[in-house]
Amino acid sequence: MRLGGPVFGDISTPQKWVAAVQAAGYRAAYCPVKSDADRSTIAAYAQAARESDIVIAEVGAWSNPLSQDNKIRREAREFCKRQLELAERIGAVCCVNIAGSLGAKWDGPCAEDLTAAAFALIVESVQEIVDSVQPARAVYTLETMPWMYPDSPQSYLELMQAIDRKSVAVHLDPVNLINCPARYFHNAEFLRECFALLGPQIVGVHAKDILLRENLTVHLDEVRPGLGGLDYGVFLEEMRALPPDTPFMLEHLPSEEEYRLAAAFVRTQASH
Repeated sequence: MRLGGPVFGDISTPQKWVAAVQAAGYRAAYCPVKSDADRSTIAAYAQAARESDIVIAEVGAWSNPLSQDNKIRREAREFCKRQLELAERIGAVCCVNIAGSLGAKWDGPCAEDLTAAAFALIVESVQEIVDSVQPARAVYTLETMPWMYPDSPQSYLELMQAIDRKSVAVHLDPVNLINCPARYFHNAEFLRECFALLGPQIVGVHAKDILLRENLTVHLDEVRPGLGGLDYGVFLEEMRALPPDTPFMLEHLPSEEEYRLAAAFVRTQASH
Protein backbone atom coordinates (compact mmCIF):
# COMPACT_ATOMS: atom_id res chain seq x y z
CA MET A 1 0.00 0.00 0.00
CA ARG A 2 0.98 3.63 -0.40
CA LEU A 3 0.30 5.92 2.56
CA GLY A 4 -0.89 9.41 1.70
CA GLY A 5 -2.78 12.42 2.94
CA PRO A 6 -3.24 16.15 2.52
CA VAL A 7 -0.13 18.30 2.29
CA PHE A 8 0.34 21.78 3.69
CA GLY A 9 2.08 24.93 2.56
CA ASP A 10 2.80 26.19 -0.93
CA ILE A 11 2.02 23.67 -3.67
CA SER A 12 1.66 26.23 -6.44
CA THR A 13 4.23 24.51 -8.68
CA PRO A 14 4.81 20.83 -9.37
CA GLN A 15 8.23 21.04 -7.71
CA LYS A 16 6.83 22.60 -4.52
CA TRP A 17 4.02 20.04 -4.45
CA VAL A 18 6.46 17.12 -4.79
CA ALA A 19 8.61 18.58 -2.03
CA ALA A 20 5.59 18.87 0.28
CA VAL A 21 4.50 15.28 -0.41
CA GLN A 22 8.01 13.95 0.17
CA ALA A 23 8.46 16.03 3.34
CA ALA A 24 5.37 14.34 4.77
CA GLY A 25 6.84 10.96 3.89
CA TYR A 26 3.93 10.09 1.63
CA ARG A 27 4.02 7.96 -1.49
CA ALA A 28 0.45 8.87 -2.48
CA ALA A 29 -1.32 12.22 -2.58
CA TYR A 30 -4.62 13.89 -3.27
CA CYS A 31 -4.97 15.68 -6.60
CA PRO A 32 -3.09 19.01 -6.36
CA VAL A 33 -5.08 20.98 -8.98
CA LYS A 34 -8.69 21.77 -9.86
CA SER A 35 -10.48 20.89 -13.07
CA ASP A 36 -10.27 24.48 -14.32
CA ALA A 37 -6.45 24.27 -14.49
CA ASP A 38 -5.12 24.53 -18.03
CA ARG A 39 -3.89 21.43 -19.81
CA SER A 40 -0.22 22.34 -19.55
CA THR A 41 -0.48 22.75 -15.76
CA ILE A 42 -2.25 19.40 -15.41
CA ALA A 43 0.37 17.75 -17.60
CA ALA A 44 3.19 19.27 -15.55
CA TYR A 45 1.82 17.89 -12.27
CA ALA A 46 1.21 14.50 -13.90
CA GLN A 47 4.81 14.37 -15.10
CA ALA A 48 6.13 15.47 -11.70
CA ALA A 49 4.15 12.68 -10.03
CA ARG A 50 5.50 10.05 -12.42
CA GLU A 51 9.09 11.21 -12.11
CA SER A 52 8.88 11.35 -8.30
CA ASP A 53 7.06 8.02 -7.93
CA ILE A 54 3.99 9.64 -6.35
CA VAL A 55 0.60 8.07 -6.96
CA ILE A 56 -2.19 10.62 -7.31
CA ALA A 57 -4.78 8.68 -5.38
CA GLU A 58 -8.01 10.46 -6.11
CA VAL A 59 -9.83 13.46 -7.48
CA GLY A 60 -12.80 14.43 -5.32
CA ALA A 61 -16.13 15.09 -7.00
CA TRP A 62 -18.04 15.93 -3.83
CA SER A 63 -21.56 16.87 -4.94
CA ASN A 64 -25.12 15.54 -5.08
CA PRO A 65 -25.93 13.76 -8.37
CA LEU A 66 -29.25 12.59 -6.89
CA SER A 67 -30.58 15.97 -5.77
CA GLN A 68 -34.29 16.44 -6.31
CA ASP A 69 -33.52 20.01 -7.36
CA ASN A 70 -33.07 19.76 -11.13
CA LYS A 71 -30.45 22.52 -11.30
CA ILE A 72 -28.37 21.12 -8.44
CA ARG A 73 -28.56 17.59 -9.84
CA ARG A 74 -27.57 18.70 -13.36
CA GLU A 75 -24.66 20.81 -12.10
CA ALA A 76 -23.48 18.00 -9.81
CA ARG A 77 -23.36 15.48 -12.63
CA GLU A 78 -21.50 17.89 -14.88
CA PHE A 79 -19.02 18.51 -12.06
CA CYS A 80 -18.51 14.76 -11.63
CA LYS A 81 -17.79 14.44 -15.34
CA ARG A 82 -15.23 17.27 -15.22
CA GLN A 83 -13.53 15.72 -12.19
CA LEU A 84 -13.41 12.31 -13.83
CA GLU A 85 -11.86 13.94 -16.90
CA LEU A 86 -9.30 15.59 -14.62
CA ALA A 87 -8.49 12.23 -13.02
CA GLU A 88 -7.94 10.80 -16.48
CA ARG A 89 -5.67 13.64 -17.60
CA ILE A 90 -3.54 13.86 -14.46
CA GLY A 91 -3.13 10.11 -14.10
CA ALA A 92 -5.09 9.76 -10.85
CA VAL A 93 -6.24 6.32 -9.79
CA CYS A 94 -9.85 7.36 -9.42
CA CYS A 95 -12.46 10.05 -9.16
CA VAL A 96 -14.49 9.65 -5.97
CA ASN A 97 -17.85 10.94 -4.79
CA ILE A 98 -20.61 9.69 -2.56
CA ALA A 99 -23.75 8.40 -4.24
CA GLY A 100 -25.74 11.48 -3.26
CA SER A 101 -28.97 12.00 -1.37
CA LEU A 102 -32.64 12.56 -2.07
CA GLY A 103 -32.83 14.57 1.13
CA ALA A 104 -32.10 18.18 2.00
CA LYS A 105 -28.44 17.59 2.86
CA TRP A 106 -26.23 16.16 0.14
CA ASP A 107 -24.33 13.88 2.52
CA GLY A 108 -26.88 13.60 5.32
CA PRO A 109 -29.36 10.92 6.39
CA CYS A 110 -32.67 10.57 4.58
CA ALA A 111 -35.07 7.62 4.72
CA GLU A 112 -35.51 7.75 0.94
CA ASP A 113 -31.82 7.06 0.38
CA LEU A 114 -32.14 3.41 1.42
CA THR A 115 -34.85 2.44 -1.05
CA ALA A 116 -35.02 0.59 -4.34
CA ALA A 117 -35.80 3.90 -6.04
CA ALA A 118 -32.61 5.49 -4.71
CA PHE A 119 -30.60 2.42 -5.74
CA ALA A 120 -31.92 2.73 -9.29
CA LEU A 121 -31.11 6.43 -9.41
CA ILE A 122 -27.53 5.77 -8.25
CA VAL A 123 -27.08 3.22 -11.01
CA GLU A 124 -28.46 5.63 -13.61
CA SER A 125 -26.36 8.58 -12.43
CA VAL A 126 -23.08 6.63 -12.35
CA GLN A 127 -23.74 5.16 -15.78
CA GLU A 128 -24.44 8.62 -17.18
CA ILE A 129 -21.21 10.03 -15.74
CA VAL A 130 -18.87 7.30 -16.95
CA ASP A 131 -20.59 6.82 -20.32
CA SER A 132 -20.19 10.53 -21.00
CA VAL A 133 -16.48 10.62 -20.15
CA GLN A 134 -15.44 7.10 -21.20
CA PRO A 135 -12.10 7.17 -19.32
CA ALA A 136 -9.36 4.85 -20.47
CA ARG A 137 -7.31 4.77 -17.24
CA ALA A 138 -9.06 6.45 -14.31
CA VAL A 139 -12.15 4.92 -12.73
CA TYR A 140 -15.18 6.42 -11.04
CA THR A 141 -15.87 5.29 -7.48
CA LEU A 142 -18.46 5.73 -4.75
CA GLU A 143 -17.29 6.20 -1.19
CA THR A 144 -19.00 3.91 1.31
CA MET A 145 -21.34 5.72 3.71
CA PRO A 146 -23.27 4.95 6.93
CA TRP A 147 -26.74 5.96 5.75
CA MET A 148 -26.85 5.79 1.97
CA TYR A 149 -25.84 3.19 -0.59
CA PRO A 150 -23.29 1.67 -0.62
CA ASP A 151 -23.73 1.13 3.13
CA SER A 152 -22.32 -2.41 3.28
CA PRO A 153 -20.02 -4.61 1.23
CA GLN A 154 -23.09 -6.50 0.03
CA SER A 155 -24.88 -3.38 -1.24
CA TYR A 156 -21.66 -2.26 -2.94
CA LEU A 157 -21.43 -5.57 -4.78
CA GLU A 158 -25.06 -5.21 -5.86
CA LEU A 159 -24.41 -1.70 -7.13
CA MET A 160 -21.33 -2.77 -9.05
CA GLN A 161 -23.27 -5.57 -10.70
CA ALA A 162 -26.15 -3.26 -11.59
CA ILE A 163 -23.91 -0.44 -12.89
CA ASP A 164 -21.97 -2.95 -14.99
CA ARG A 165 -19.20 -0.65 -16.23
CA LYS A 166 -15.47 -1.46 -16.39
CA SER A 167 -14.66 2.17 -15.57
CA VAL A 168 -16.33 1.91 -12.14
CA ALA A 169 -14.50 0.49 -9.11
CA VAL A 170 -14.67 0.41 -5.31
CA HIS A 171 -13.51 3.07 -2.85
CA LEU A 172 -13.54 1.67 0.67
CA ASP A 173 -13.96 3.73 3.83
CA PRO A 174 -14.62 1.09 6.50
CA VAL A 175 -15.09 3.64 9.27
CA ASN A 176 -18.05 5.09 7.39
CA LEU A 177 -19.63 1.63 7.38
CA ILE A 178 -19.37 1.12 11.14
CA ASN A 179 -22.79 2.54 11.96
CA CYS A 180 -23.88 0.41 14.92
CA PRO A 181 -22.37 -1.17 18.05
CA ALA A 182 -22.36 -4.66 16.53
CA ARG A 183 -20.10 -3.58 13.67
CA TYR A 184 -17.97 -1.56 16.10
CA PHE A 185 -17.37 -4.41 18.54
CA HIS A 186 -16.81 -6.93 15.75
CA ASN A 187 -14.96 -4.63 13.38
CA ALA A 188 -12.11 -7.07 12.77
CA GLU A 189 -14.55 -9.59 11.33
CA PHE A 190 -16.32 -6.82 9.44
CA LEU A 191 -13.05 -5.59 7.91
CA ARG A 192 -12.26 -9.09 6.71
CA GLU A 193 -15.74 -9.34 5.20
CA CYS A 194 -15.29 -6.03 3.33
CA PHE A 195 -11.99 -7.09 1.82
CA ALA A 196 -13.20 -10.61 1.06
CA LEU A 197 -16.19 -9.37 -0.90
CA LEU A 198 -14.72 -6.22 -2.49
CA GLY A 199 -10.95 -6.75 -2.53
CA PRO A 200 -10.40 -7.33 -6.26
CA GLN A 201 -12.33 -4.15 -7.07
CA ILE A 202 -10.86 -1.83 -4.40
CA VAL A 203 -8.70 0.95 -5.89
CA GLY A 204 -8.55 3.35 -2.95
CA VAL A 205 -9.03 3.33 0.83
CA HIS A 206 -9.61 6.05 3.42
CA ALA A 207 -7.71 5.58 6.69
CA LYS A 208 -9.50 6.81 9.79
CA ASP A 209 -10.56 5.47 13.19
CA ILE A 210 -13.80 5.36 15.15
CA LEU A 211 -14.72 5.55 18.82
CA LEU A 212 -17.93 4.44 20.53
CA ARG A 213 -18.79 6.90 23.30
CA GLU A 214 -20.49 5.90 26.56
CA ASN A 215 -23.33 8.42 26.49
CA LEU A 216 -26.80 7.35 25.35
CA THR A 217 -28.13 6.49 22.99
CA VAL A 218 -25.37 5.63 20.48
CA HIS A 219 -22.55 8.02 19.58
CA LEU A 220 -19.87 6.91 17.13
CA ASP A 221 -17.20 9.53 16.51
CA GLU A 222 -14.56 9.64 13.80
CA VAL A 223 -11.12 10.06 15.42
CA ARG A 224 -7.45 10.02 14.50
CA PRO A 225 -5.99 6.61 13.65
CA GLY A 226 -4.83 5.02 16.89
CA LEU A 227 -7.37 6.77 19.13
CA GLY A 228 -10.36 4.56 18.39
CA GLY A 229 -11.45 0.97 18.32
CA LEU A 230 -10.71 0.02 14.72
CA ASP A 231 -8.48 -3.04 14.52
CA TYR A 232 -5.59 -1.57 12.53
CA GLY A 233 -3.69 -4.85 12.68
CA VAL A 234 -6.42 -6.53 10.66
CA PHE A 235 -6.97 -3.42 8.52
CA LEU A 236 -3.33 -3.34 7.43
CA GLU A 237 -3.15 -7.11 7.08
CA GLU A 238 -6.02 -6.94 4.59
CA MET A 239 -4.40 -4.01 2.78
CA ARG A 240 -1.30 -6.15 2.17
CA ALA A 241 -3.40 -8.48 0.04
CA LEU A 242 -4.24 -5.64 -2.38
CA PRO A 243 -1.90 -4.46 -5.16
CA PRO A 244 1.13 -2.74 -3.54
CA ASP A 245 0.38 0.68 -5.07
CA THR A 246 -3.15 0.89 -3.60
CA PRO A 247 -3.49 4.30 -1.87
CA PHE A 248 -4.23 4.36 1.86
CA MET A 249 -5.31 7.95 2.45
CA LEU A 250 -5.54 9.85 5.72
CA GLU A 251 -8.32 12.44 5.90
CA HIS A 252 -10.51 14.68 8.07
CA LEU A 253 -7.88 15.72 10.62
CA PRO A 254 -7.68 19.31 11.89
CA SER A 255 -3.98 20.09 11.55
CA GLU A 256 -0.66 19.16 10.03
CA GLU A 257 0.50 17.85 13.42
CA GLU A 258 -2.50 15.53 13.65
CA TYR A 259 -1.66 14.12 10.23
CA ARG A 260 1.95 13.61 11.33
CA LEU A 261 0.78 11.64 14.38
CA ALA A 262 -1.68 9.62 12.29
CA ALA A 263 0.98 8.73 9.74
CA ALA A 264 3.41 7.74 12.49
CA PHE A 265 0.79 5.43 14.00
CA VAL A 266 0.04 3.76 10.67
CA ARG A 267 3.74 3.28 9.93
CA THR A 268 4.32 1.74 13.36
CA GLN A 269 1.39 -0.64 12.97
CA ALA A 270 2.50 -1.57 9.45
CA SER A 271 5.96 -2.50 10.71
CA HIS A 272 4.61 -5.12 13.14
